Amino acid sequence: MAVYYVIAPSEASSNLARYDGVKYGYRDKDKTYLMDMYRSTRSKGFGPEVQRRILLGTYSLSAGYYDAYYKKASQVRTLIIEDFKEAFNACDVILSPVAPTPAFRIGEMVDDPLTMYLSDIFTISANLAGIPGISVPCGFSSQGLPIGLQIMARHFDEGKLFKVAYNFEQATDFHTKKPNIEMLESRKL
Repeated sequence: MAVYYVIAPSEASSNLARYDGVKYGYRDKDKTYLMDMYRSTRSKGFGPEVQRRILLGTYSLSAGYYDAYYKKASQVRTLIIEDFKEAFNACDVILSPVAPTPAFRIGEMVDDPLTMYLSDIFTISANLAGIPGISVPCGFSSQGLPIGLQIMARHFDEGKLFKVAYNFEQATDFHTKKPNIEMLESRKL
């Protein structure tokens, strides 16, 4: 988690720097001074989550913290890539949950970004390692909320990934069943 939340915001910050309203992205045309236009453009053009990630990334990439954060996170990412390569010497695919909990109800965690970040714990490893992964539905919780299964494969083995996902879908029947709608409707969404 720590590696991902150093690397991903750093890359987002670096990549989104070009969206300043001059050549790319939204531009607040009401501002006449350059710095006012930049400030207003970025405030209005990026939502709170994007702004949060840009700030985290800018901090991680700043001169005094680059070695302490981004460089170390990049070194750990290399170790994660090597671990996956070694694991795929013993198996064709790796299965894991998509999240540690069933899906949240709509709007349930909007004001709790930390919980939202922590729910990414099982999916971020594929992103860090640069391997393909696919999430497929695999059932419902006792409250009728969807549960997902993640399938990961070695680099450039998307074909096998799609075959495994397809075969899983064909071998199970949960996707033909509907969640308990009465239970969902009786709960506050």
